[in-house]
Formats: sequence, C-alpha cells, structure tokens
Amino acid sequence: MFMSINISQNAFQVIQANSMNRKIGSSIEIPAGSFGMFGLLSMALWIVLYDCLILPIASRIMGRPIRFSTNQRMGFGIFLSCLSMMARAVIETIRRNLAIAGGNLDDPQATVNMSALWLVLPYFLNGFADALITVAQNEFFYSELPRSMSSIAANLSALGVCLANLLSSLVVSIVDDLTKREGHDSWVSSNINKGHYDYYFFVLVFLSMLNMIFFCICCKVYGPSKEENREIEESID
Repeated sequence: MFMSINISQNAFQVIQANSMNRKIGSSIEIPAGSFGMFGLLSMALWIVLYDCLILPIASRIMGRPIRFSTNQRMGFGIFLSCLSMMARAVIETIRRNLAIAGGNLDDPQATVNMSALWLVLPYFLNGFADALITVAQNEFFYSELPRSMSSIAANLSALGVCLANLLSSLVVSIVDDLTKREGHDSWVSSNINKGHYDYYFFVLVFLSMLNMIFFCICCKVYGPSKEENREIEESID
C-alpha cells in the first residue's frame, strides 16, 4: 500500500511543480521533472544520519547500544508518508486557490505566484519514509525467511513494486471514474486548475492512515519478529 500511494502521486507531482514558480533567484529555474531529486537526496541523507548520528546519540543517551526494530522503522516510515501526503494536499489547496484567484482556471500552463520550493518539504518527508521502509522491509524479509529461501526474500520487494503499480492504476481509475460523473470535471483532470488534485491527495492521506492501522494490526497479530526475539534473549543473558 505504501508503494502504491507513492506511485499514485508521481505524475501529478510533476504537473503540480510545473504550475508553480520554479525559479531560484533571477536566472536559475529547476525543471519540473527534476524535483524528484529532492526525494533521492533525502533518502541518502537519512541513511547517513541514521547510522552516523541518530543511533550513536540515542545509544549515548540510553547508556546502551540502541537499534530500532524493523517494525518500528516501517511504522515510522508509514507515518512520515502520511505527513508527506498531508503537506502535499495543503500545498495544492493553496496553489489552486491562487490559480483561480489569478484568473487561470482554464490555463493549466499558467504559473502561479507561489514558489515550487514548498514542494521540497513533502519530497523530503517521503524520501525519509522510503529510506526507512525499504531498508527495514528487506531486513525483515531476510530475517524471517529461512536461509534456503534468501533468493525469494531478495525479490519480495520487487514483487511489491509490481503489485503497487497495479494498485495505483486502480486507485487513479476509480477516482477518475467516480468524480467525473454527471458532467463534473475529474479530480485528476489534465487541467490541474479545473481538477481537484488536493482532494485526490487527501484520498491518499486517508489510504495512508488505513495502511498504518492495518500495519499496527498485523504487527499485533504476527507478534515479535525473530530479530526482536533475539534482542530480548540477548538482553536477558
């Protein structure tokens, strides 16, 4: 679900950035398709900070080695993903209101007087979420499956991406079909100003919250992972 929600917004992120002021200073303009680099930068930054700063500081404060479990990291990643989508929905609400106030309802190519750098916040939050979930998910698969099934564990994430693409297409199709009935403009219209991308992002926020609740239920039912059991045994010894 997390991956499908991320995939569901990829194309719309570019359209959103394209309708905002992408200039830095008077001469530098960031291409709309290049804003994804902020997500990649935040992923790399988080991995470095987690290993080199967060864990050492937490261990020093607690007076013992600290390591967050795979479930904790995945859960926090889902939470950050929800915050990222919420930020994107709020930014789009403001952007659309400015576009309409400026008389650009029928001109999706018009640039509103709002800096596209506001989009860096959701990109960074989503990058942190990606780093947490992707690494923790792979660790979980490898730790829970027997060594003889390590090749299967290595491909489960790729299988998840395939299923996420199918699910994201289904979500977009359902939203498009339901919202354009009775002559209304689709929420995901090619005209970003006539559509309601903000409503669509709020739908993704709702799905993220459902995903988080479902994840917590699964953690409760599944119980401690092998990694957590091993840490408990080591602490007792």
